[in-house]
Amino acid sequence: MRVLVPPPLHSYTGGVTRVEAEGATLAELLVDLDARYPGIRFRMIDEQDRVRPHIRLFVNAVLSPAMEQPLHASDEVQIICALSGG
Repeated sequence: MRVLVPPPLHSYTGGVTRVEAEGATLAELLVDLDARYPGIRFRMIDEQDRVRPHIRLFVNAVLSPAMEQPLHASDEVQIICALSGG
């Protein structure tokens, strides 16, 4: 399925904005994404397997409520990073 990657994570994808990954759930998708682009999952998921506070994951333009959310090959997953700074 298609995964839209935000600019702060482009260093992991070689600057590519849209990538492909597979998984029956959002959690599996992120594991596959990390296998294809090592290190990217750690930027989104913390050591307790929780989504980091500045990350939001959308499936078909709807905020995902859980990492166990089922996915289909036709779905589009969008990763959003909150902006911060001063």
